[in-house]
Amino acid sequence: MEQAHTRKLKKKFKSNLNKQHIICLGIPDDYDYMDKGLVSLLKNKVPQFIS
Repeated sequence: MEQAHTRKLKKKFKSNLNKQHIICLGIPDDYDYMDKGLVSLLKNKVPQFIS
């Protein structure tokens, strides 16, 4: 998700988010489904946000 996606979510679903935390990984939307480069980026960035 890019910052633009975060802004769109907040604008469209403002009343439903109710202080929910949205995490933006800063990964451009330039990858195909299951692209190896994307999978590698996700494996490196996501673990710090989940427990």
